[in-house]
Amino acid sequence: GVISVNGLGISELGYKVSSSDIIKFNGQKLKSETLKYVLLNKPKNYSGRINSGTKTTSVMSLISSACKEKIFPVDKLSKLETGLLIFTNDTALAKKIGNKKQIIKSIYQITLDKHLTQKDLLKIREGVFIDKKKNPINSISYIKNKPKNEIGIEHNRGGVKYIKEIFQKLNYHITKLDRVFLGGLTKKNLPRKHYRHLNQDEINILKRL
Repeated sequence: GVISVNGLGISELGYKVSSSDIIKFNGQKLKSETLKYVLLNKPKNYSGRINSGTKTTSVMSLISSACKEKIFPVDKLSKLETGLLIFTNDTALAKKIGNKKQIIKSIYQITLDKHLTQKDLLKIREGVFIDKKKNPINSISYIKNKPKNEIGIEHNRGGVKYIKEIFQKLNYHITKLDRVFLGGLTKKNLPRKHYRHLNQDEINILKRL
């Protein structure tokens, strides 16, 4: 009975409220946390874990000065993986982006432990069977003027884990992975190890995914 929503006393457990509701506790209006959206260009040798128990430093240390609100990465890049990583306290958006079935355009530049054969490149382009399901990708190509073990790959769902599974299936090991594009966001004017706050247009794009 000490909590009210829009002037009505609430005693029901699990009562759902929206961001537009006026919620009071003992007559005092509660303020909702300001939503924050931060983009980091992650360097290697930083753990994707929130609390890293290893000698490597957590990615959380790189965005600690971004805002007073507690923000967290929407997905994971491992210690050796680099590139775009979104941090937010918008749990609804984080859940959507982290959903394997969500369609989100991502572009990766990867380096393999050996040259990718033309035959295997075509296999990947057509779709590799994983767990008895054929998984085509959007596009794959050799990077121009680079050795044949440096590849550009674009796909819409499954995240980094799916990219790894494709190459493991064909007996390749990814030695470097850099996410250069994620849901309309790029690394343009964002040096490695730096972060920036997303503007409203970018936030709207992510929410429309």
